[in-house]
Amino acid sequence: MTARLRLDRGQAFPIYVMMVAGLLFLALAFFAVGKASALRNGAQGAADASALAAAQTAREQFEAPFIAALWTDSIDVFLQASPFYAACGAAQGFASDNDADLRSCIPEEGGHRDTITTEVEGRDTVDSSVIPGSDKTRATAEATAIVEFRCDWKSVDLNDDGVKDIYFFTCDGGRMAEIRPSSPPPWSSVSKILFDVHLVDK
Repeated sequence: MTARLRLDRGQAFPIYVMMVAGLLFLALAFFAVGKASALRNGAQGAADASALAAAQTAREQFEAPFIAALWTDSIDVFLQASPFYAACGAAQGFASDNDADLRSCIPEEGGHRDTITTEVEGRDTVDSSVIPGSDKTRATAEATAIVEFRCDWKSVDLNDDGVKDIYFFTCDGGRMAEIRPSSPPPWSSVSKILFDVHLVDK
């Protein structure tokens, strides 16, 4: 009887080893999936930050050409060809701050709604022993931010000399801004009223 019990135990041991190995494999696989999901979320955060940074930088750079458009009463012309300049440089900085690298930054002019789309690649890899090739797998993500002009306006020629002296802007949410091209207010005080920046699904 004792010999038979020992034999049964000997036969059960390989099964036990296989079960433990299987559970270990599943644990490593779940860990790899969890890490991949975390890296994907991190990459998406970096993409969002980079797109917003580029759009906000573009809005800051609108000051000189926008005021010039007021002088010539050509706001519509400005809106159809908004200048982006070096806005994508800010995108790289924010991507790097979020442990990612900027793969592309594409501004697109769209009249009252200009977009900047960025794509980033995370720097960390999944690097799981149970997933072949994961040591080279990095998360990528894309985000699009919009710079949107959201105002109606009217202008006044005080001197009847053909030059518009004051522009009155009525914007979303009932916010208002008054700009005299000859002595414009600080751009920081009116740019966020005139131009909204936010992420969008594209």
